[in-house]
Amino acid sequence: MGTLVRMIYKLSFAIALCFDICIAESYVLDDKVGLGRTFDGIGGLSGGGATSRLLVNYAEPYRSQILDYLFKPNFGASLQILKVEIGGDAQTTDGTEPSHMHYENDENFFRGYEWWLMREAKKRNPNITLIGLPWAFPGWVGHGKNWPYDFPDITASYVVSWILGAEQYHDLNIDYVGIWNERNFDSKYIKLLRYTLDKSGLERVRIIASDNLWQPITYSLCVDQELAEAVDVIGAHYPGTTTVIEALKTQKKLWSSEDYSTFNDEVGGGCWARILNQNYVNGLMTATISWNLVASYYEDLPFGRDGLMTAEEPWTGNYVVESPIWITAHTTQFSQPGWSYLQTVGHLVHGGSYVALTDSKGNLTVVIETMTHDHSVCIRPPLLPFNVTAQNVTFQLKGSFVSTVAIPWDFSAHLMIERLLCLSTCFSIYDGSFTLSLDVDEVYTLTTISTGQKGTYPDPPASGPFPKVYFDDFNVGFCLSRSLPFSFSFSLSTGVFEYYINLTDPGPHVFTLRQVVTQMPVTWATDADQTISVIGDYKWVEVCQESGHFTVSRVDKGGQSVRSAKGVFFWVFADGSYKVTNDLVGKTVLAEGLSGTRAYGWHTLTLTVEGEYATGLLNGYPLWKDAVVLGPKNGWAAIGTHSFELAQFDNFAVEVK
Repeated sequence: MGTLVRMIYKLSFAIALCFDICIAESYVLDDKVGLGRTFDGIGGLSGGGATSRLLVNYAEPYRSQILDYLFKPNFGASLQILKVEIGGDAQTTDGTEPSHMHYENDENFFRGYEWWLMREAKKRNPNITLIGLPWAFPGWVGHGKNWPYDFPDITASYVVSWILGAEQYHDLNIDYVGIWNERNFDSKYIKLLRYTLDKSGLERVRIIASDNLWQPITYSLCVDQELAEAVDVIGAHYPGTTTVIEALKTQKKLWSSEDYSTFNDEVGGGCWARILNQNYVNGLMTATISWNLVASYYEDLPFGRDGLMTAEEPWTGNYVVESPIWITAHTTQFSQPGWSYLQTVGHLVHGGSYVALTDSKGNLTVVIETMTHDHSVCIRPPLLPFNVTAQNVTFQLKGSFVSTVAIPWDFSAHLMIERLLCLSTCFSIYDGSFTLSLDVDEVYTLTTISTGQKGTYPDPPASGPFPKVYFDDFNVGFCLSRSLPFSFSFSLSTGVFEYYINLTDPGPHVFTLRQVVTQMPVTWATDADQTISVIGDYKWVEVCQESGHFTVSRVDKGGQSVRSAKGVFFWVFADGSYKVTNDLVGKTVLAEGLSGTRAYGWHTLTLTVEGEYATGLLNGYPLWKDAVVLGPKNGWAAIGTHSFELAQFDNFAVEVK
């Protein structure tokens, strides 16, 4: 058996104090009484939606460094699960992820960046578990209804085609597929999905259902044997560390399949530390997946910086390795999927919790957290009051662990490594037991595994604002377009904006940006009736930009809030008219008239906003001027269309004075 060592992540600035080790509560670590449930891993979620959008635009070496902090074993978070959105052409929180099938007769398995992200994760950790989940679907799947399960055979075939495409085109074996919706679950669809997977040679792919709530599916699993045979995992979103008795009765794996969703400061790190332990202690959940993986979208969009780390500045290369990365490492670097929890886990008498895991080959890892209420509040669900105080604890080793010899090893941090004092006193061994003095807001790992480390890279470039002068002619070339055909650099969208190459056009617009979705998708979010792609700096006040169909500045909302967005919107229409509005829905009109624009022709729109006045040019000639801007005072730049319709854009330019 290996040597038990000590790892500490310190969330507070205070240095741990030594207490009288004679006064200590006692706890037993014993495998002789049998083992608990099998540990399935800790993961991150890319999607739901577009939360990794800016990551792919990072230049090397910074992009690879970020990926190493997330996925490289024994380096950073060392994530064991990656869950991604199966793009559905709909805005699903912070932006849109494109579908592999915009239309029924369309298949393209090179759209978006999730394929790339899964390959990079697999490159670093070949054993990582891959999960796909659709949050939304293209409109054709619902046959015009905002519901994807009226035609379950179509929906099942659509999802299975994505799994087959991952394998055929990217050499990626998807391990699980989730079923999620806001209203309910559909047992007929689940059974049909299982049948379709098996018929397609994908018997190995397991189903998570419902990937949302404990009920009502747990009751249905108890009374429907065919459904029970189809479902492998019951997943819950934001379970608050608890489950329901019916879920336990099913004997299925229980996962917190979406959790955390909290600002990644130290309180967010405390939230993550508490739920990683207590999801098992309270709810016997054997996997916890963070929404989201990495905060790689504009911070002023919904749920800004709710990732395990932050990477929102590809234009500078700056990124921040946040507290939750090292909290994750406390478990992932010292235990692996397939290990078993001990039955002897639980709460500490004076607050906090502990879990213990073993590989049944002599290795033991114990993770202890003493998070206080105010230092571990998650964004959801509400956290009831509780108390945690400094305390001494004694762990008695029994069963196969009695021969473990423990020596102190320090791995403590407050966003940096710092030595913790009085280790020899605080961590003593006597007669098969060891005693610890625990302060509040700490995480300790005691382990026989000696390979863990706090990986480091040189500091990334300094943070800086979005460039005040930006230009994109979308001339990306065919090979790059095939590999990464998504919205133009640094933008997040409602609707799907893809690089488009018209090889039959000898003119200047062979390479353009195209909005390609012509039908409202099936979505749970309050999506806009218009398509829009925002870019730039939310603090922008004065802006001059050029583009086509509509161009806008000072957009004050994006993502799932975009429907109510305000700004200065300059619209031109194929019927030869124009309109300037103060909102995306077009109710507050600032100016309107004839423009002479027609379909299938290129036009240059120039929008200038200075202070409280806006001016618009069409093809270089003034069309309207000095419209009074009612607000907002700042916001992003954007382009888009009046509805879900085909439109092309070229030579997008922004200048902020």
